[in-house]
Amino acid sequence: MKDLISIQRANLLHPKIRQEVIDTITSIEANSLPSNAKVRIVQGIRTKAEQDALYAQGRTKAGKIVTNAKFGQSLHSWGLAFDFVIMYDKDNNGTFEALSWDTNYDFDKDGIKDWQEIVKPFKQLGYTWGGDFKSISDSPHLEKSFGLNWRVLLAKHNAGQVDNNGYVLIP
Repeated sequence: MKDLISIQRANLLHPKIRQEVIDTITSIEANSLPSNAKVRIVQGIRTKAEQDALYAQGRTKAGKIVTNAKFGQSLHSWGLAFDFVIMYDKDNNGTFEALSWDTNYDFDKDGIKDWQEIVKPFKQLGYTWGGDFKSISDSPHLEKSFGLNWRVLLAKHNAGQVDNNGYVLIP
């Protein structure tokens, strides 16, 4: 992974997934995507204020509803989820400015949708893809729960079962 913004965001993810996310994106970029495409992590861990603001959208604030999760109910709250987009350098000038959330795009024409070239390796590692969600499809979203639901994570947090940096302890 060479995108500095993505590296900064990945380094704030839960320690249980942090290096795995970096290594997997690095592998995807080297082996699956064309050289003029990169993965950008657009959202990782969310503060209470950030999650509550997203939850208010379409309810008490203008906009479309984008989440059903209040703080603690999203794995973003615990650093166990991230959202991504694909960046393309369409002019091959070294500037990755074209962003795509198009899940059907196949920039390198290899017969595999670029989005799936990112999602598939993560699913193989036990991540859940938001594109498979039933209530609100969330294609840019990947999360790894380690079999723990948000109620367990919130209870652990509230009980002080956290490391020195405030991340919930996960066995």
